[in-house]
Amino acid sequence: MYAISLGDDGAELRPLEPWRAEEFLAHIDRGREFIGAYVGLADAVKDLAASRSFLLRYAEKTAADAGRIYGIWADGKLVGGVLFRTMDVAQGTAEAGCWLEPSAAGRGLVTRAARVIIDWAVGERGIHRVEWLVSSANRPSIAVARRLGMTKEGVLRESFLYRGKRHDMEVWSVLAPEWRAAHINPRPLS
Repeated sequence: MYAISLGDDGAELRPLEPWRAEEFLAHIDRGREFIGAYVGLADAVKDLAASRSFLLRYAEKTAADAGRIYGIWADGKLVGGVLFRTMDVAQGTAEAGCWLEPSAAGRGLVTRAARVIIDWAVGERGIHRVEWLVSSANRPSIAVARRLGMTKEGVLRESFLYRGKRHDMEVWSVLAPEWRAAHINPRPLS
C-alpha cells in the first residue's frame, strides 16, 4: 500500500479501494449533512453494501482507465477525497471533484490533493483539459478551483436537479499548457 504525503502536517493521499468500504461509510456518516449539501455521495453511500458498491464502481473505472478515486487521510483518519469522476484519455479530458467532512475543512487538504491528481493526469496520462463542475452556491469548492488556477468558463443555469432543487452549475477548467506553466510536478499514482 502506498501513500503520498500532502505536506508537513502528516496528511496523505491514498487510493480509496473497495476493501475500505467500512472506513469509507464511517467517514461519510461523520460528514453526511456537510458533504450532502452539494455532493450526491452522501445520498449514494447509505450503508455498507452501497459503500462497497460505490468503491467497486471506481475500481472498475480505474481498471478501464476511465476514472479514479483517492481518499485524504489526516491524523490517521479518512476525512475526505478527490476523484476523477470521468476520464477520457483518448480525448484528453477529465472531470475532477472532491468532498470533505467538516472536521477537516479549512486546512487546504482538498487543494493539495487535487494538485497531486491533476499533476499526475497531465504529466503521466496526457490529459489536456481538467474540468471542475460545481454548484454556484458551493463557495468552498469554487475557492478550490480558483486556488488550482482554473478558469471559470460559464454557468449552466438550473442544469442540475439535486434534492428537489435546481442548481446553477459553474464550469471551471485548466488546460495542460496552463497547468505545466504554473506547477507541474508529476507524482506516481498508479
